[in-house]
Amino acid sequence: MAASREKESLARVLAHEGGYSNHPNDPGGPTMKGVTQRVYDGYRKGKGLATRSVKGITIGELNEIYDRQYWDAVQGDALPAGVDYVVFDGAVNSGPGRSIMWLQQALRPAYTGRIDGVLGVGTLAALKADKNNDELIDRICNARMAFLKHLSTFGTFGRGWTARVAEVRAIGQAWATGQVPQAANFVDGGQAKAFVDDANAAPSTAPADLATGAGTGGLGLSGYLYDLQNQLSPLSYTSEWIGKVVAVVALASALLAIGGLAYRWYAHRKAKRLAAALGAAPA
Repeated sequence: MAASREKESLARVLAHEGGYSNHPNDPGGPTMKGVTQRVYDGYRKGKGLATRSVKGITIGELNEIYDRQYWDAVQGDALPAGVDYVVFDGAVNSGPGRSIMWLQQALRPAYTGRIDGVLGVGTLAALKADKNNDELIDRICNARMAFLKHLSTFGTFGRGWTARVAEVRAIGQAWATGQVPQAANFVDGGQAKAFVDDANAAPSTAPADLATGAGTGGLGLSGYLYDLQNQLSPLSYTSEWIGKVVAVVALASALLAIGGLAYRWYAHRKAKRLAAALGAAPA
């Protein structure tokens, strides 16, 4: 079924990848037509061949790497029309495991297993249960974009990635609905590798803990000063001065405590969104 689309899918992936690139902010490093130097070195060593610059990759080597390490790795022949290409393109850009995780996220709630990047029996069963591949492709691409937006490299490559995913979505949905898909276009930046290693860190709750602790301590101090004010009430001037201090300390402490709690809520909320975007949310 999908074997007839492998060649067509690869042609579109290669259009998105372009030729040679070696952007200093691209975690893939030196890359030729989507194949990184690291992947090419591994391929050559596996064949008992000496390593060489990825610039010298042959068409035969390129096709074999794409076939075995990407198309077969995501079981392209077992995936429905359109879905096969969408998952394949994601695998080339971010690795097979990551692309399968987007598929698993998109298959919720039919898929009840872990988001683990392993295309097993559970994932395939959920895929068969999903009857609308057009909408499934939408959800896969949405999961992919959510992931990309949480990478520290999005500011550099976001425009290219966004354009690439938009075309992948359109091409995949055309195949899924029996239409003739458009050609793919190269947009600079879209070829940069997008790996989870470059994900933004979740915000720390340390500032919230510090603020809440300081606020609680301040409220305790204001209570002590209030007691002192009562003891010194006969001395009207001193009592009045302490009363003003109590009011200031109490207000500042309350603001610190409330601010700390608000930031803790924000940090947990952002961390939860980050976990969901990275596919690390609990099953």
